[in-house]
Amino acid sequence: MDKDTRFAFLVIGLPFLGLIYCFLILGVMMTSNVAQDNPVTTGIIFGVIPLGTAMFIWIRASAKAYKKKK
Repeated sequence: MDKDTRFAFLVIGLPFLGLIYCFLILGVMMTSNVAQDNPVTTGIIFGVIPLGTAMFIWIRASAKAYKKKK
């Protein structure tokens, strides 16, 4: 897979993954009594998941670039 194909998957796939994630959040909020009773906690949990994923990807890419530089 070349760089252009990977970039196209990133540009097209990432917004669709975000949309699916939003529908998942809506589904959980509509069906789960626990999520409805604790909306702040549920929101924090659903906010930390993408933040943690982004941090993991960023740190891993930075570590790869740092190793390559040495």
